[in-house]
Amino acid sequence: MRLILLGPPGSGKGTQASLLSIEYNIPSISTGDILRRSIEAQEELGLKAKKYMDEGALVPDELVIEVVKSRLTKSDCKRGFILDGFPRTIAQAEALGSLLNSLECPIHAVINIDVKDEVVIERLSGRRISRNCNQVYHTVYSPPRKTGICDNCGGTLYQRDDDKPEAIKKRLQVYAIQTTPLIRYYQEKGNLISINGDREINEIYEDIVKSLDLLETER
Repeated sequence: MRLILLGPPGSGKGTQASLLSIEYNIPSISTGDILRRSIEAQEELGLKAKKYMDEGALVPDELVIEVVKSRLTKSDCKRGFILDGFPRTIAQAEALGSLLNSLECPIHAVINIDVKDEVVIERLSGRRISRNCNQVYHTVYSPPRKTGICDNCGGTLYQRDDDKPEAIKKRLQVYAIQTTPLIRYYQEKGNLISINGDREINEIYEDIVKSLDLLETER
């Protein structure tokens, strides 16, 4: 099973990627994680990317694709993989398609987790993080026992600047500009599955698995 997961910030695609990774026994791959690990390992591609990252610039698409290619050729990807949040643009999608064709491992499905903006804002604006141990809480869904204090380490909780409502709105605007064309791109290819992400984690997960099972029976 080879999948791409799309979804706005706060859609829970990282959580779903982890669950699907267990379900299908395939790795969940985040380009951000790949880049960080490549840098830590002092690999050539990682060090090239680090130059851009240190300058606050976007890593060029061709370099990201090379990093993805290096990861996808590892043995644990033979049975399949999940790309979490990549590609983000049409150019990246086209480059990824060419890469996967050359590797003879085309994508089976693109899962788009669709979440209303107001739901995303509620989810992210309520997030709080421990300054000491980075434990994550939510003021509504998973609050600490004592307001503003981490249950684990007793440290104070804080709200990230990009989790404040105005910042979230800007992030959603950027996501919509980048990803709306990408959704149309995969719709036209006929492998897009849209999932309602305004529900509980288990409901979303079960819906994705049912959709993928149905896709497999139709193949």
